[in-house]
Amino acid sequence: MARKTFFCVDAHTCGNPVRVVAGGGPHLEGASMSEKRQHFLQEYDWIRKSLMFEPRGHDMMSGSILYPPADPANDAGVLFIETSGCLPMCGHGTIGTVTIAIEEGLVTPKVPGQLRLETPAGLVLVSYIREGKKVKSVKLTNVASFLEAEGIIAACPDLGELKVDVSYGGNFYAIVDPQENFKGVQAYSAEQLIQWSRKLRENINNNFKFEHPDNPTISGLSHILWTGDTLSEESTARNAVFYGDKAIDRSPCGTGTSARMAQWYAKGWLKKGQPFIHESIIGSKFTGRIEDEVIVAGKKGIIPSVEGWAMVYGYNNIIVDDDDPYSAGFQVI
Repeated sequence: MARKTFFCVDAHTCGNPVRVVAGGGPHLEGASMSEKRQHFLQEYDWIRKSLMFEPRGHDMMSGSILYPPADPANDAGVLFIETSGCLPMCGHGTIGTVTIAIEEGLVTPKVPGQLRLETPAGLVLVSYIREGKKVKSVKLTNVASFLEAEGIIAACPDLGELKVDVSYGGNFYAIVDPQENFKGVQAYSAEQLIQWSRKLRENINNNFKFEHPDNPTISGLSHILWTGDTLSEESTARNAVFYGDKAIDRSPCGTGTSARMAQWYAKGWLKKGQPFIHESIIGSKFTGRIEDEVIVAGKKGIIPSVEGWAMVYGYNNIIVDDDDPYSAGFQVI
């Protein structure tokens, strides 16, 4: 009988969970976090399922595992795990991971107030504000983001045909803006959005192929970003991001915010340096900005930054025992 224990620190970023595996993570081979991600997927995805799925996790659960950096100039490597898979990049996860890592002393930054993080999607630069023992805010400068496809047509249950843009911000997002067959997130329940998202994502992936031009291991549309009216007059935009099989992001979604800023930039709606205050389905906010303009495989793109906050709320020693019939975790769809 095998019995494995994981020490985790739990937090939430603007309402969405982040579980950092601070002890018990597997040794991974590879010269980069992208290669380590492939090793994890091949041999250790059971850890993700055991810690993220029920009964130890839940439908919205998200987390990460910290690793030594491949480049000694950097501070740490981060592997992102959640119910939807082992992601190339996770914005809310980065904010939560950095908050936990600094407050709990898991990472000692080479430069106080800054971190250089290796992720499977590339290098992410982070700055943070600390007051006493608390990290009050985290700002990440994300990987290059760009609008991949504009105005594709996809079928959606109940709503009919929708026109969507596909944008990359560390993951590929289908962005559904208000239109004839979709009034905006304010007009529908989260339950409706979840039901529609699964089939819409499936229909898009069956008819279109998306692959990062510089990293073929990043492929496929994983998220649906529904947009609509803001709750606050101070906000620029609002979204409800679907991921996994049943989850709506409670935070404004960091890679989703990056993808949406790339969409707005391509359409001329957002300029370099302008604040982009992005609301989540529950009204929590990230502040995004375009830090620089770049070209990605011939497409005009951006280097986006996203700033938010996280709160640590608990310590968790999790046991995964082969004698447990649900050691591998499960989902009830």
